[in-house]
Amino acid sequence: MEQLVNEFAHPTYTPFPVMAARLLLATLFGAAIGFEREWRNRPAGLRTHILVCVAAATFALLTIEIVHAPMFEMGASQFDPIRIIEAVTAGVAFLAAGVVIFTRGQIHGLTTGAGMWLAGAIGVGSGLGLWQISLFTTVLALIVLTFLHSFERRLDLNNGTPIGNSDTPDEGKEGKPAAKPD
Repeated sequence: MEQLVNEFAHPTYTPFPVMAARLLLATLFGAAIGFEREWRNRPAGLRTHILVCVAAATFALLTIEIVHAPMFEMGASQFDPIRIIEAVTAGVAFLAAGVVIFTRGQIHGLTTGAGMWLAGAIGVGSGLGLWQISLFTTVLALIVLTFLHSFERRLDLNNGTPIGNSDTPDEGKEGKPAAKPD
């Protein structure tokens, strides 16, 4: 019984209020990007981006804790902290790839997939406590997603033809409105 108590009673390297703040920041930053995607009626919206961002932050926090865990002291293990970034990018890339669809010679979901990948990076930054990078990245993402979309529409950069990152629906070949591209 004592071993069980010791297993769950050991302190963490990162104080709980700091952990909570990092996870809440990841939630807030992921929500900001997800809200924009939700507002544009995209398949991966608010909840998806929040979950990706919080998951990445959790992996980052777990990495910090593993590095400082007593069971790995005294050189019993060697750590490469870059592996967390590799793991998160691979996992989120898998999810983002599932959002991208190729239909009727057009790519849909590319911007949403990229947003999910970026949410993963923001989550890792939040989890590692690098909130300045996460905040600035969130602001940049919102600028790109909001203002550049309006700019593209004003200039009609795609000449009325939906492409990978356009949010403007266009008529399909049969005269029916095409699915809303991303």
